Amino acid sequence: MSPFLGEVLGTMLLILLGDGVVAGVVLNKSKSQNSGWIVITVGWGLAVAMAVYAVGAISGAHLNPAVTIALASIGRFEWSQVPGYIVAQMVGAFLGAVLVWLHYYKHWEATEDKGAKLAVFSTGPAIRSTWANLLSEIIGTFVLVFGILAIGANKFADGLNPFIVGTLIISIGISLGGPTGYAINPARDLGPRIAHALLPIPGKGDSDWGYSWIPVLGPIVGGLIAAFTYITLF
Repeated sequence: MSPFLGEVLGTMLLILLGDGVVAGVVLNKSKSQNSGWIVITVGWGLAVAMAVYAVGAISGAHLNPAVTIALASIGRFEWSQVPGYIVAQMVGAFLGAVLVWLHYYKHWEATEDKGAKLAVFSTGPAIRSTWANLLSEIIGTFVLVFGILAIGANKFADGLNPFIVGTLIISIGISLGGPTGYAINPARDLGPRIAHALLPIPGKGDSDWGYSWIPVLGPIVGGLIAAFTYITLF
């Protein structure tokens, strides 16, 4: 399997399990409805762990343009491969979102809340404030990328890296996810948001394109700051 296909499949699995847990919690008549924020954060952490285990040996399992760009910026990934990886991540995220739509097919019509339907696919702010929302995404992704680099530097983490990164995602979600829903990944947010816009979801609202640039730019900036901070300190 090529690294490109690895990133497609890994990101697809990430979104299928990650957006899938959100769908289960927020859509009507799901058996897991209203199970809460902790379930969502744990679900996303396990989604990341499973996706990294699945394709880590194939592509390195970036699964996130912010990670790919950050690694390239400090010489740990070839710039020539960055565009292909980002395309693969976007394709995988879109496909994962389509699978979530299919999996919960009967629940969209049973759910009246347009905001809940959008929340399955993409993030949104608890309090809308451009600078504060952008800062939250920068900080969250800083912790993600700094944490990934730190975890990778520890020999004890060999073989356990995906699981430990999954716990990092849970920690970020519980501690820092409240303001914006912690996209911390441009593909994770933009790919499914495009799917929301295109899919025939009964009673959906708009896709909140006015906010969509924040979970793209914020993670890229946060990842770059984290990468340069890490190599400066260590």
